[in-house]
Amino acid sequence: MTEIVLSRRGFLASACCIAAAPIFTPVAFAAMPGDNRFVTIVLRGAMDGLDLVQPYGDAGFAVLRPTLALTPDKGLLDLDGHFGLNPAAADLLPLWKSKELAFVHAVSTPYRDQRSHFDGQDMLESGGEHVAEEKTGWLNRALAVIPRSDARKAIDVNTSTELILSGPNNVDVWASDSNLGTAKDEMQFLMRLYADDPAFAKAMEEATRANGAAMIAEPEGKRGEKITDVAALAANMLKGEYRIASFSINGWDTHGGQMAQFKRPAQDLAQAINTLKVTLGPDVWSKTVVLAMTEFGRTVRQNGSGGTDHGTGGCALLAGGAINGGRILGKWPGIGDAQLLEDRDLMPTADVREIAAAMLYRQFDVSPDDLTAKIFPGLSFDKSSQFLRA
Repeated sequence: MTEIVLSRRGFLASACCIAAAPIFTPVAFAAMPGDNRFVTIVLRGAMDGLDLVQPYGDAGFAVLRPTLALTPDKGLLDLDGHFGLNPAAADLLPLWKSKELAFVHAVSTPYRDQRSHFDGQDMLESGGEHVAEEKTGWLNRALAVIPRSDARKAIDVNTSTELILSGPNNVDVWASDSNLGTAKDEMQFLMRLYADDPAFAKAMEEATRANGAAMIAEPEGKRGEKITDVAALAANMLKGEYRIASFSINGWDTHGGQMAQFKRPAQDLAQAINTLKVTLGPDVWSKTVVLAMTEFGRTVRQNGSGGTDHGTGGCALLAGGAINGGRILGKWPGIGDAQLLEDRDLMPTADVREIAAAMLYRQFDVSPDDLTAKIFPGLSFDKSSQFLRA
């Protein structure tokens, strides 16, 4: 893969030029034919699904979380009489009411016991059954089997790709901020200098086109500052020839002071999804699925610091005009003493890979055989059927 660094002003240079790190993560894209879109958002740090979507209908929840548990009379936004949405994510409620949002509780990767962010994210993004089993990302492997995906092209507009889209299949990567810049005459000089280099000329053309779409999303003086910039960039690319986008939201590792700390990433998540909807517009949004997922959940009981520790069962989010939402999906295991995993964690009742597999099947007609043999080794596609109704 050709590596190129592209600044916010469109400077093209060799990979030895390092772009400044963005506030949020780079956004990776893949181009292919068809109208359906798929966006993955990795919630890094182990998002507490029991805080985002609280089971206030379980009588023991308030006992397990004396300062974190909310009820509808204390600001929680009721969803279905049993679960409620954290008010920090209130901007998601209209999507729930319009059936463009669903939550899947008690999901996890096959990862167990050690509760390491590094290993957990490795499994979430690689899609394997064991840590370090797969060296590529499941979304990159999916590119190889999506029907008619031979039109994909290669450009890496940053110094690296996140694991979920890393691999031999070509993707585009955009870092939302950079200290590099160049004037128009310098760009013209580069184009003349390498005019007889086919590989450079092709990369230059693609980088310029990618940069042009990015400029629509990032107003001067505001670039790389907010998650809305990242989401708008992704949406503008998806309005063009791109069909897959991936980015991350950090800040979910809430070991202490969770009530205050949780608010910011929850707001970021809500803003990102709403920005995707608004920027994509009704037609493209109607063909879009967004999957937000995290490496593992957090402990059911809050700790002595007003936070929660690394757990197992977590929560995934599905959004988009292409889903049938307004529902809590999956099997709820309960939070009673006999129902917890190792007397501390929410018991997983589904594999998060089952959700991803169902969405790849629906959005891009990826066959069950390819899903279980090439993308998610060891997965049973039969278990994904419950999410095909989403």
